[in-house]
Amino acid sequence: MAGHLADISIVDRDSGRQLDTYYRHGEYWVAGEPGARYSIRIRNHLGERVLAVTSVDGINVITGENAGWDQSGYVFDGWEDYQIDGWRKSDTQVAAFAFAAAPASYAARTGRPENVGIIGIALFREQPAYAALPPPAPQIAANGVAGAQRFPPAMDRARSGPAAPAAESAAADAKAAELAADAPAGAPLLQAPSLGTAHGEREYSYAAHTHFIRRQWHPDEIIRIRYDRLENLVAMGIVRARPQDLAHPRPFPGTDGQDYVPDPPAIPDAGLLR
Repeated sequence: MAGHLADISIVDRDSGRQLDTYYRHGEYWVAGEPGARYSIRIRNHLGERVLAVTSVDGINVITGENAGWDQSGYVFDGWEDYQIDGWRKSDTQVAAFAFAAAPASYAARTGRPENVGIIGIALFREQPAYAALPPPAPQIAANGVAGAQRFPPAMDRARSGPAAPAAESAAADAKAAELAADAPAGAPLLQAPSLGTAHGEREYSYAAHTHFIRRQWHPDEIIRIRYDRLENLVAMGIVRARPQDLAHPRPFPGTDGQDYVPDPPAIPDAGLLR
């Protein structure tokens, strides 16, 4: 798992297994399997609401825009635990996240392949409501509020700051170069086509709308999780290659040793010695 304000993990939806997370050079990595559906699981550690602006391959998972911090996200109640299963298509449906070859990813198919292979979560804490403040005017209180439905998390539609600066992209490029330099000598950088996230089948997933005022324009925490095929992570030195299961002869196969060498079985036919 990754994160402090919330636990962030990637879950294989077909098996229910949480994918192993590897930490290397200041970044988290997971190994994906082409064709496998996955979810982004977020578990709020705080006893207060948080906003999670979530991106996959550089695209906001709710709006489909090039992701920025000031965009819509999912609002989690205190201690809430929920899985984001796909690209939101409406208040009632998503298109499932599924690992796929990078050219088949939603980002590549919409002409935005530059950031394929990364999941981002920008977490914001909520501006506290002080008792000394007067209650908001009715027209403001009603703005963006659609009831108290809390499962799944509501979507925040508020805007509260500029998009991520270009410096973040430059830092990511520097990390990639560092990883390439650290790869085992003679090993190719990629063993197989890299992975992206496809626009999968439509599924039912319900969400309500709410109003959320961010405590500050800059995220309180940003979690980045990069992903690719296992063989590519091995080639880049992110994951150690697992030794193959080979049959090995044992020099001492007996569990109970003998004091001396025993006699062999009797030979039934003496003619065998001739």
